[in-house]
Amino acid sequence: MSNIDLHGMGVALITPFKENESVDYEALTRMVDHLVDNGSDYIVTLGTTAETPSLCEEEKKEITQIVVERVGRRIPVVLGVGGNCTRNLIRQLEQTDFKGIDAILSVVPYYNKPSQEGIYQHFKAVSRASPLPVVLYNVPGRTGANMLAKTTLSLAYDCENITAVKEASGLISQMDDIIKNKPAAFQVISGDDGITFPLIALGAVGVISVIGNAFPKEFSRMVRLALEGDYTNARIIHSRFAELFELLFVDGNPAGVKSMLNMMGFIENRLRLPLVPTRITTFEKIREVLRKLNIKVEGRR
Repeated sequence: MSNIDLHGMGVALITPFKENESVDYEALTRMVDHLVDNGSDYIVTLGTTAETPSLCEEEKKEITQIVVERVGRRIPVVLGVGGNCTRNLIRQLEQTDFKGIDAILSVVPYYNKPSQEGIYQHFKAVSRASPLPVVLYNVPGRTGANMLAKTTLSLAYDCENITAVKEASGLISQMDDIIKNKPAAFQVISGDDGITFPLIALGAVGVISVIGNAFPKEFSRMVRLALEGDYTNARIIHSRFAELFELLFVDGNPAGVKSMLNMMGFIENRLRLPLVPTRITTFEKIREVLRKLNIKVEGRR
């Protein structure tokens, strides 16, 4: 099994919907081209930002196929494959056709609130079943369970094909602990756009980005500059987007970035219930920030 290099900016791809909430596959194709042509280092499909829990199995398969075919091996594709029933997840890993997929992103089991030993045993089973490199995904704000640094490090040392972690705990000290004590080849990836710059300075290899959907060229440049040690110019770009980082999530993800993409003319401003678009006040704040950034805006809420 080959490893995967996740240095740089991956993008957590959104799922565009039409006004009737059906998947807008034409807009999805345009989004993939937009990301590949403007500096994205890899694409993550069927993650949190894709509203994956609200997609049916047929839609997930169609989205995956379109992304793989459109990317055409130009950059790696990472597929979200997670769940809170280990047995069902193992069955899914055994039955899925991973042609064109380079790695899987697998979230800490949610709702069950497993112990650290339960999290460890879950991912150990995932590691054994996965034919591809595994990227762990720690996002306790959504799952209700924080995977501690000790657990992440144990998995990194014990499971050869667990090659990275997307850390979205917001706990800098925890991330720093992982970076300092991990195996040399293990990669730590920021799961939050707003702390990507400082986390790279600590030793992270990049980010799986939400704002990258709208600004792949600019944000990937910030990431590359930081990775090259040019912190002065990276900080300039980071500061330029600081206000948007907060507005992205004030009404939940991906409502914020979908508002941006709508204003920029890429997609309809539609989410699938139980998610809804941003409040009008947030929408107008985003519009104003985009105008200050000299971004042409055209969408309406």
